[in-house]
Amino acid sequence: MRRVKVTIAYDGTAFHGWQVQPGLPTIQGAIEEILSGMEGTPVHVAGSGRTDAGVHAIAQVAAFTIANPIPLPNLRRAVNRLLPPAIRVLSAEETGMEFHPRFHARAKTYEYRITRREVCDPFEWPYVHHYPYPLDEERMVELAGAFVGEHDFSAYAAFDERDAEAQSKVRTVFSSVLERPKDRLIYRVRGSGFLKHMVRNLVGTLIEAGKGHIADRQALPEKCGPTAPAKGLFLVSVEY
Repeated sequence: MRRVKVTIAYDGTAFHGWQVQPGLPTIQGAIEEILSGMEGTPVHVAGSGRTDAGVHAIAQVAAFTIANPIPLPNLRRAVNRLLPPAIRVLSAEETGMEFHPRFHARAKTYEYRITRREVCDPFEWPYVHHYPYPLDEERMVELAGAFVGEHDFSAYAAFDERDAEAQSKVRTVFSSVLERPKDRLIYRVRGSGFLKHMVRNLVGTLIEAGKGHIADRQALPEKCGPTAPAKGLFLVSVEY
């Protein structure tokens, strides 16, 4: 048996997120179907995290165990030939049998993109949140820094079935930066891990600050803002 670690990029527009859902197109489901066909038996593909419906990935990390002796470059090419064009395996390497992409991850980085143009380019539309309305961007930059550190992010998490496991909602944010390149706002956050909808709720809270609705911008607000649309969010990297 071989444990294979892969890095995957995908356009999440047409998919209902990473995790397999009966009767719905998902990233995990598409990859598992192909690998199971090649292996002749069900293959489980574990991901570093479960991106939501409509969320994209520049470098998602996943792993699976197979007996097939096919060389890894050939495996990558074969899987990519069968995958829809919106999903691509960028790299594949053998790793230890104990490797788990979620449990062994030390940090993840997400990026959220907001266009400030009055008119959004139709070719940009699927990958940004279009927000042309007035915002005090200095307030947003200031609040972004308040997210750094170890916090209980319960107020920033959507319901997750794993809540039943009584898992802690405490997470550590290593860096949280909002920048303004040209006509965009780019929010990049790196942390030990993220809860369901957490990054999108952080972005929604930044927008609330920009609208002047958050007075104290030196601390994590007790209540988050509206959840930002999924299409502006990208999983950028996973560190081990």
